[in-house]
Amino acid sequence: MSHQPETTGSISHNSKSNALKFIVLLGIVSLFADMTYEGARSINGPYLALLGASATTVGFVAGLGELIGHSLRLVSGYITDRIGRYWAITLFGYAMNMIAVPAIALAGRWEIAAILMVTERVGKAIRTPARDAMLSHATKEIGRGKGFGLHEALDQIGAVLGPLIVATVLYFRNGYKTGFAVLLIPAMMAISVLLTARWLYPQPRNLEIVRPELETKGFSRKFWIYLAAVACIAAGYADFPLIAYHFKKVSNVSDAWIPVFYSIAMGVDALAALFFGYLFDKKGLSILIFAALGSMLFAPLVFLGNFPFALAGMAIWGMGMGAQESVMRAAIADMVPANRRGTGYGIFNTGYGVFWFFGSAIMGMLYDFSLTSLIAFSIITQLAAVPLLFLVRKR
Repeated sequence: MSHQPETTGSISHNSKSNALKFIVLLGIVSLFADMTYEGARSINGPYLALLGASATTVGFVAGLGELIGHSLRLVSGYITDRIGRYWAITLFGYAMNMIAVPAIALAGRWEIAAILMVTERVGKAIRTPARDAMLSHATKEIGRGKGFGLHEALDQIGAVLGPLIVATVLYFRNGYKTGFAVLLIPAMMAISVLLTARWLYPQPRNLEIVRPELETKGFSRKFWIYLAAVACIAAGYADFPLIAYHFKKVSNVSDAWIPVFYSIAMGVDALAALFFGYLFDKKGLSILIFAALGSMLFAPLVFLGNFPFALAGMAIWGMGMGAQESVMRAAIADMVPANRRGTGYGIFNTGYGVFWFFGSAIMGMLYDFSLTSLIAFSIITQLAAVPLLFLVRKR
């Protein structure tokens, strides 16, 4: 028989225990899922280059994947709130997400590989608002920052292991196609654990004690200012395929080390998510301001530095990603009513993705023109988020 979740009532040790178990289960799903698609993303740039794509194309494909993927989250989030089928939408999205990655092994042209890379992002777009809405119900019981931070940390363990698996394949000279093919194993594990979570917790909303809320016609001004700050950070953050393309082009990092660099960044991401998530529950959005100021340093180190400086830059890049994936998501939960969180996360992710696309596309073009211009664009755009975050914090 399926486990029945807690009904609403006083906050108890049992309800917190159920909430924690649910977060861990979805975290394990994300662990295997990230092992799959982050393993692939660690070699997407070099693989496209091998198949004949230019730097502009690599930047465009990476940005297009984020644009389409994040834009669809607006639709997905809205539909999720309208029909209330959180689990069905989550399962469908994960299935698409997981099938597309190992299928890249069958691609013989960069155009086909690019389509599959974008398809993977579409699958993630479909399931993310529904999954984050379900997670938000559980995080209320143990702390928003701590809950999303724990989920992100488990997520990033997979993001560390995936690139290492691919790096091992490349080390033994089995080629990129074999690297993509072996990722079928964690993909199937992700689906299996997700089905288990669905069986154990069919109604995740019951994990949160929802207090009556005043109906409002739209989202608050604070929400939209926060979205503008998020957009600035997203636009200034270089996607890893472009970074990997740079490493391969200037040969300061070998092919086998490129996924290892990504793996190290994801390890820092996991630790940063726990650290910043914990601090968010204590200090609020001030933590995101600190993270934004620190992460600006990644661009000059990654694009101008030799091996050790590039490694340091990737660690800082990972720190920024950890803050974005934990604190940014946690903050949304308290800005949006419980019955509109699917839409809220959809709007948030769409804004993030649209500006990530424009930022990636611009940086891809700037790379072919001038590295100095690329670095300046990255730093200035991220810096623009800081006064907006100060404004949000005061409201």
